[in-house]
Amino acid sequence: MPATCVVGLQWGDEAKGKIVDLLSADHDFVVRYNGGANAGHTIVWGGRTFKLSLLPTGVLKPSVKSVIGNGVVVYPPRFLEEVDQLVAAGIPVGDNLVVSNHAHVIFPYHMEEERLVETAETRGAIGTTGRGIGPCYQDKVGRRFGVRVGELLRPDHLRERLRYVVPYKNRLMTAYANGHTDTLKRFDADQLTDEYLRYAERMKPFVTDTARLLHDGLHAGKKILFEAAQGSLLDVDHGTYPYVTSSSSLPSGVWTGSGVPARNLGRIIGVVKAYTTRVGRGPFPTELNDDTGERIRKVGREYGTVTGRPRRVGWFDAVAVRYTATLAGADEITVMLLDVLSGHPELKLCTAYRYDGETRAHFPSDSFELERCEPVFETLPGWSEDISMCRKLTDLPAAARRYVDRIGELAGLPVSVVSVGPDRDQTIHLK
Repeated sequence: MPATCVVGLQWGDEAKGKIVDLLSADHDFVVRYNGGANAGHTIVWGGRTFKLSLLPTGVLKPSVKSVIGNGVVVYPPRFLEEVDQLVAAGIPVGDNLVVSNHAHVIFPYHMEEERLVETAETRGAIGTTGRGIGPCYQDKVGRRFGVRVGELLRPDHLRERLRYVVPYKNRLMTAYANGHTDTLKRFDADQLTDEYLRYAERMKPFVTDTARLLHDGLHAGKKILFEAAQGSLLDVDHGTYPYVTSSSSLPSGVWTGSGVPARNLGRIIGVVKAYTTRVGRGPFPTELNDDTGERIRKVGREYGTVTGRPRRVGWFDAVAVRYTATLAGADEITVMLLDVLSGHPELKLCTAYRYDGETRAHFPSDSFELERCEPVFETLPGWSEDISMCRKLTDLPAAARRYVDRIGELAGLPVSVVSVGPDRDQTIHLK
């Protein structure tokens, strides 16, 4: 099969970008098919660190065509900012980057709408990144107020469209403010049109029909690498709803988010951290609210790439990973950030949940059940050695090898890669 998908099997931030970077040289296309500028990727490349949230990881390689698919929501200022960042670093960005004309566009009113909803009532807050992702997807599926990238290239049409959309958005946000209008932002349709037409002028060379481009590539025998944003536990259909993202972050999103039928996927790689993290609200059975959790957070630099928020930290949850690996159809897993766990005298793995006195080996289908689940832990010995210089499985301390083996056993999948640091060479290939 000509296509591979790299997908996170936890709540995101699994270091998928490193795996995509390692694989991209063997592919002709790297495709983002979901999410938006809420998906941070930190890539260490050529001795430099790049923090991308919208552009595919493959954009660092000029020989690979990087594609932002139709399932992504695009904030033009961020798109151009990331392009400028790479150009300033001497990385050429031109014909190797395209964005779908059918991707939907984020406007400032989407961010204001999200801010108002998140702050209006504490119980209604999900803990979003505040990037306007959810409201943009709402407009997309609502059909009346969505604007696609291709429409930015038609000035008269865009002006007419925003003159219809913006007054409605202003009325909606006034209602959301519920009388607290002192900090409420209001928007002018013509000013927004002028602003976005300037963005469109710069974006125009990148805009194309990406579905047709990818199908032409498949017919020509090209290889495609799909890069999921967020993690499988944040999938809008199968994640811990409502504490999820607004798109399909499982490989099932490839078909709708790119136009490429899923039958072209021949390899699905599930990415997991050696522990678990989560950003925002929602149930988290293995969460550590103690010194151990804080130590892992500091050593692993567990702060959001996009928001800078501290991530919640917990022990590895094998129940959750078995669930998402099954949904994803994963063929293998990669274990990332193993080096972060060095120095702990013992490590814990969640092998089951206890729910109302009953032991369960399956992941509950609803968040309100997950909130009542207590983890059942298996304890393994830790290791004291610094493993960041290990390059073969046999270089690892016996306890570290056992820990990796046990993750694979509990997930029911072979481990193909172990990462012991952020650099490309800090990687142990098992397969």
